[in-house]
Amino acid sequence: MLPVVVDAMGGDDAPGAVVEGARHAADAGVPVILVGPADLCDRVDIGDLELIEASEVIEMHDDPAAGVRRKKDSTLVRAAEAVRDGRASAMVSAGNTGATMASALLRMGRLPGVARPAIATIIPVPGTTPTVLLDAGANAEVSAEWLGQFAVMGSVFAHHRLGIDRPRVGLLSIGEEPGKGDPLRKEAHSVLDGLSGLNFIGNVEGRDVMSDTCDVVVTDGFTGNVVLKTLEGAMRTVLGELRQAISADPAMVEHALGLEPVLTPFVQSLEAETYGGAMLLGTDGVCIISHGSSSPTAITNAISVAAEMVRSDVVASIAAAIRPEPS
Repeated sequence: MLPVVVDAMGGDDAPGAVVEGARHAADAGVPVILVGPADLCDRVDIGDLELIEASEVIEMHDDPAAGVRRKKDSTLVRAAEAVRDGRASAMVSAGNTGATMASALLRMGRLPGVARPAIATIIPVPGTTPTVLLDAGANAEVSAEWLGQFAVMGSVFAHHRLGIDRPRVGLLSIGEEPGKGDPLRKEAHSVLDGLSGLNFIGNVEGRDVMSDTCDVVVTDGFTGNVVLKTLEGAMRTVLGELRQAISADPAMVEHALGLEPVLTPFVQSLEAETYGGAMLLGTDGVCIISHGSSSPTAITNAISVAAEMVRSDVVASIAAAIRPEPS
């Protein structure tokens, strides 16, 4: 397959953590190209990875759309162009989320029939298959029809990413009954219920996101991002308190060592870096958006996910599912 192009300057710990993760992915057999400044090899050891030179960086505080327009030689823009031009098969960045999305949308383009791209993120569910949440931040305001497209794209993504034959799709609302929620949710329920081929199970609530109730949770980007950040904060707090409780008492450390075979998989299942990053659905190419604080492990996993999505041809499957009816 063509290489995965990685924004070497995206993320809180770039370029060190990003390049280290990219090298691990390359060592594991995934071809990788870096995008960064000409002197990147003077800052970090890039090994024998190929480098596409870019003289600018869209910073975290930059306005996404303006940054993409002004900084045409930025690492994000050059990464998206590499996919567009057939030099790379997918792009990965832990940089400015909005700018990553704008770069992919403006350079790679939108799939025919897709009204708006959506960010699909993996929510861990201990003991069972994770849940796909979308939109996780791309579209603060949406229409019922867009939510219908998100449901279709999320279902296709869950099938390819998680291996689920007929993903169960739920609409996030404030009650399970079809009549619950604001006018948008009520209209969206009708739209999703009328989509043939979609395994729509109805409304779900916030408590269902981290459960086995459904496989895909659909909502607007504002609500989805709040849910995502709330869950991240809650999991971070729970894991932090667990570690502190264990380490505070030497006797507890001994007990914890005995429970390590059980605790370790549980903790790993809750770590965001296990899943690498979210995927931007609806663009004409694979774009993986990693967390700004991504570690080398998270970057390696993000590159692995990108390669997996390329091999499974998820973009073509989404295009087929969304393709407009001939007039």
